[in-house]
Amino acid sequence: MKIRLQKYMAQCGVASRRKCEEMIKSGQVTINGEVVRDMGVKIDPSHDRVFVNGKRISLEENYVYIMLNKPRGYITTVKDQYNRPTVMDLVKDISERIYPIGRLDYESEGLLLLTNDGNIAFHLTHPRHQIDKEYVVRVEGCPSSEDIDKLRNGIDIGGFITSPAQVDLIRKNKQTSLIRITIKEGKNRQVRRMFDAIGHPVIYLKRIRIGNIKLGNLELGKWRHLTNKELEALKDLIMSNEQIRG
Repeated sequence: MKIRLQKYMAQCGVASRRKCEEMIKSGQVTINGEVVRDMGVKIDPSHDRVFVNGKRISLEENYVYIMLNKPRGYITTVKDQYNRPTVMDLVKDISERIYPIGRLDYESEGLLLLTNDGNIAFHLTHPRHQIDKEYVVRVEGCPSSEDIDKLRNGIDIGGFITSPAQVDLIRKNKQTSLIRITIKEGKNRQVRRMFDAIGHPVIYLKRIRIGNIKLGNLELGKWRHLTNKELEALKDLIMSNEQIRG
């Protein structure tokens, strides 16, 4: 059975489907010795030989799903051109070729999922799937009720209007406020940009939930496999979203 090249690459654990498409466009992929740049190409995994940057890829027999409590000071990528620490330095015990799902910036900490299942990664990161991401943030000062409403209704963060967010003030003092915010997109540094837009920069940011997966009491810098119950719940959420959106 034939399958689209970018989907096959994602299922092989190369990267998310969007990243795979970028790799195809940039000429990093060959099929049977020929460079391909066409997004519509389909391959037969049982006959075609696919190489990415000179290395042959194949379907993983063992899918891995883990959660990491990312500390500050780590880049959410497989490799960094400036040799900064990456989240992969924290999961060296995993023999399979996994990669992070989505973003969590250098100064932020909290829940990060990693996998070699490209299908799961695609559904969790593609904008149309609208997966909740919940954060606890400490910001400078105390946002007014009008400021909070701006975040709840959607706000311009520089050429992009965010979707409505769930925002709750946990506690405040004269200098800072602790706020819980849930968004559905995953734009670069989105939460920080949202609070910058209302004049209350983020001092501390921690992601505590993605979809129905919660960070819980996992220690900072540590990781664990998702339980079967968590994985099934995640797949059920993805299937439910697919049915809602047709």
